[in-house]
Amino acid sequence: MSRHYQLQAPSRPRAAFDAGGALNREQQAVVEAGEGPVLVIAGAGSGKTRALTWRVARLLHDGLEPESLLLLTFTNKAAREMLRRVEEVARLDTRRIWGGTFHHVAHRVLRDHAEQLGFARGYSILDREDSRDVMSAAIADCGQAVGARRFPKSDVLIDLVSMAVNTQTPLAEVLADRRPQFLPLTDEVLRVARRYAERKQQMNAMDFDDLLLHWKVLLAERPEVRQQLGERFRHILVDEYQDTNKLQGDIVDLLAAVHRNLCVVGDDAQCIYGFRGAHFANILEFETRYPDARRFDLTVNYRSTPQILTLANASIAANLKQFEKELSAVRPDGPLPALVPCRDVQQQAAFLAQRVLELRDEGIPLPEIAVLYRAHHHSMEIQFELARRGIPFVVRSGVRFFEAAHVKDVLAHLRFARNPGDELALKRCLRLAPGVGSATAEQVWSALSARRRQGAGTVDELLLAEVAGCVPPKGRAGYRRLAELLRALSRPPTRDLPGESIEKVLEGGYEEYLKTEFLNADSRVEDIRQLAEYARGYEDTDAFLSEVALLTELAAETVSEGGEPDEKLVLSSVHQAKGLEWRAVFLVWLADGRFPSAQALRDRDGEEEERRLFYVACTRARDELYLCFPLVEAPRDRERVVLKASRFVEELPGEPPVYERWQLDEPAQAALPPGPVAGALPPSPAAGRMAALELPRLFGEPEGEEGGGESGEQGGSDVPF
Repeated sequence: MSRHYQLQAPSRPRAAFDAGGALNREQQAVVEAGEGPVLVIAGAGSGKTRALTWRVARLLHDGLEPESLLLLTFTNKAAREMLRRVEEVARLDTRRIWGGTFHHVAHRVLRDHAEQLGFARGYSILDREDSRDVMSAAIADCGQAVGARRFPKSDVLIDLVSMAVNTQTPLAEVLADRRPQFLPLTDEVLRVARRYAERKQQMNAMDFDDLLLHWKVLLAERPEVRQQLGERFRHILVDEYQDTNKLQGDIVDLLAAVHRNLCVVGDDAQCIYGFRGAHFANILEFETRYPDARRFDLTVNYRSTPQILTLANASIAANLKQFEKELSAVRPDGPLPALVPCRDVQQQAAFLAQRVLELRDEGIPLPEIAVLYRAHHHSMEIQFELARRGIPFVVRSGVRFFEAAHVKDVLAHLRFARNPGDELALKRCLRLAPGVGSATAEQVWSALSARRRQGAGTVDELLLAEVAGCVPPKGRAGYRRLAELLRALSRPPTRDLPGESIEKVLEGGYEEYLKTEFLNADSRVEDIRQLAEYARGYEDTDAFLSEVALLTELAAETVSEGGEPDEKLVLSSVHQAKGLEWRAVFLVWLADGRFPSAQALRDRDGEEEERRLFYVACTRARDELYLCFPLVEAPRDRERVVLKASRFVEELPGEPPVYERWQLDEPAQAALPPGPVAGALPPSPAAGRMAALELPRLFGEPEGEEGGGESGEQGGSDVPF
């Protein structure tokens, strides 16, 4: 009789985890926190990525299999950077870790479970363009008239459906809140949304929002799948948790229900995306949902000077809904932030441009300087001034102001009203009319060109039956409306009043067009109204359009005298600036009703989110911070509007001082009012004739025509064809 006895390898005590002095005391506490729910409130510039990276490394060091770790971020770039750092400190292959965006991980999960949701395994993912095509087909299926302006376009419906899905709010409520003008069409909108979902199911396809929605459905309605995924992911870590929406928050809670090993990292003071569906309650009520959660605060700031942090701490203290904390600096003292009241927006732009050049001379490169603002149109005068002075800049918040599609649309109306020979302007206007496409626009222009050759040459030609006959029945109402608008713009006194002309375009159907086409129509309308106010400072429409054209061209120059090709000042909205930093930051338009915006002040939650936005803006600065606001908004031919400093400035403590007030002194010679670029000569009355004589010499005579002739005789007529 024999017996087997198994020898065991001698156990070795696991080496203690050592970060090698790379962590401060607060970060070390996060890294060493054990199992169970963990809430990390990471202040601006406090090294949250480092803490999260080392926590992952510690979990792996303690024996957690990489496949059992789920890391959720908001960008694939952030996930790659996090895993790269983990690989460096943990010295292991991180490809086995499930890391990526919510949508990326959702897709990986659904590939294995699509059949349980009624989809085949090889389902397609629709991009934005695909989704637009499917929504357009759904609109047609439901009998909504093509080209009817009153019904929201496919892009708007996609955004409304997306908001409903991500906020887990009935579409009818989203419609009432976001687009109340469409409330009478609620039943039709809901029918189209249902048809959109049916079409996707029939195509075996999902859009990006479906990935999250179906992931939640899978977890909520399939307990066996929830248990399986819960056992697979023994630890879940979520970065930028304050930016999660209701749907993402629900998914995280369902995933963590099995083991409750959930670590979320974020900053309630930087929750600024409520307009995009971010659910502030996810982070604010985390400890309510997880009563046994441990909270850790990261408050040591490595970015800003003590003076900037003192101001930021004082500003956010006014919020009621928050985790109270106070950031402390490790950097040495710097200058006090500067509060700079300016006479008006022109002086604000002039101060900013001059100070930027001074900072550059003091050794701060242009890319290390940023101009931040609440709304894109707040940068309009600044872009003009920078272009005048040859200061190159890049706009992070979108395209340059005068290159934005809605701004170019409005300016096209003014251009054609002043110059009926502007083919591009007219075609752009025509394509905005419902039921009028590119082919119709081409036919209208051909008809007008034929009349031009016969000697006709006024905007009134648009209303002639011969031209209107080019327009199909579905587009005639919109065409007539546009023709009447262009005729009104071409007649005195409106033709010489650019501000009033822009307002007429907005009231003449363009505001309705924007609200039908875009979910962010309100901000686009505000851009146009701000443009109208600015245009009132010009003596006539020609002067305004000329400067826009000249300064748009100047702004395209990327090199200033003595500068490097890639050296550009940064212009950005505060929302786009989150997560970034610069040595010097200018925060402009700090006037109540502008920042905070008037729309956001409708309720306490809106005001608090705006204050968080102000806090985010201030904490982007490392060394110097300038808080600027105009005292008046005063076009030369309109009544002056006195502005109050932002409440976020007014509520800052006076003692001890958290800022230094700057007083701007005017130069001995008053600054030039808005107008043509300094040094530019007015156009010569003979310039057109001279060009007509010079062009044949350079490029040859047109076929079938002789030089001079009718074109020379018509050179002095008023807006000829």
